[in-house]
Amino acid sequence: MDDRTGQRIVPETAHSIARRPENRYGNRPTMKDVAARAGVGLKTVSRVVNGEPGVTPDTERRVQEAIEALGFRRNDSARVLRKGRTASIGLVLEDLADPFYGPLSRAVEEVSRAHGSLLINGSSAEDPDREQELALALCARRVDGLVIIPAGDDHRYLEPEIRAGVATVFVDRPAGRIDADVVLSDSFGGARDGVAHLIAHGHRRIGFIGDMPRIHTAAERLRGYRAAMEDAGIPVEEGWMSLGVTDPERVRRAAEEMLSGPAPVTAVFAGNNRVTVTVVRVLAEHARRVALVGFDDFELADLLRPGITVVAQDPARLGRTAAERLFQQLDGSLLTPERIELPTRLIARGSGELPPAD
Repeated sequence: MDDRTGQRIVPETAHSIARRPENRYGNRPTMKDVAARAGVGLKTVSRVVNGEPGVTPDTERRVQEAIEALGFRRNDSARVLRKGRTASIGLVLEDLADPFYGPLSRAVEEVSRAHGSLLINGSSAEDPDREQELALALCARRVDGLVIIPAGDDHRYLEPEIRAGVATVFVDRPAGRIDADVVLSDSFGGARDGVAHLIAHGHRRIGFIGDMPRIHTAAERLRGYRAAMEDAGIPVEEGWMSLGVTDPERVRRAAEEMLSGPAPVTAVFAGNNRVTVTVVRVLAEHARRVALVGFDDFELADLLRPGITVVAQDPARLGRTAAERLFQQLDGSLLTPERIELPTRLIARGSGELPPAD
């Protein structure tokens, strides 16, 4: 009896040790186990497992019963390694919680599955060090290729992996300091079209709220904003532009500053879907009517009143194009890295068509 717990403690005996159940974990059944249970040779089990001919129906039935009883699963990793590939692809995303990456990831997965490959993904959380750590960890697990939404701007760490045969495609943003395939949306052209749309509806004081300036897409969308304003002959004031983290508090502060003062903006162009959602909340609390166009579509944007006008990307097409490019690399049909830029489209729903309130 343990005086502290009140529990009865029984010393182990040889009998109790012998009856102790085996560890449930790490002891997967093998083909040898199946062969012993079914009373057949190892080659017979291999034929049944791999769907090869030469096994009688009765023997096949016994082997299948043994497989089911033991919970045996074929070791595909060993099988594909003998062929020189692991039949797996790595996907490094920026943020798994961002709805933009849902259809992109699904498209990469569907293409991978069509090629008989398993997709393994992870998030860099917009941290270049974490991106590198994750990408190299996937390479250490011998993935055949990588699809990367980059967080950093120096990808020379991948050069040894690429030379070793790891196919690599970058999505949404180009690679830094290496020559590699990249699939992008036309961020510059889409932003220019979205701001030009606001200008066409009478706006001159237009604010831009975007992501961190070191991010390629944020810089390109700011460039598109500036180009549209310049094309219309509208000087841009510094207080109309704000780039930084997409944290709601930062975005809210930027929007409220643009909407205050003696000459507030009459319209806002939001640089991505997370910024747009925060700006929608700010405008809902604001008495004055303000036009809004956002880059990236988002769920329920069409159900708000007014609906939110957006510059829409096609994330599924981005993912599909990148994955197809990756498997073309693996098949040896691509020799030179290319930059593929996909178009965006403006979807007018009401918020971007509001005229200036003053």
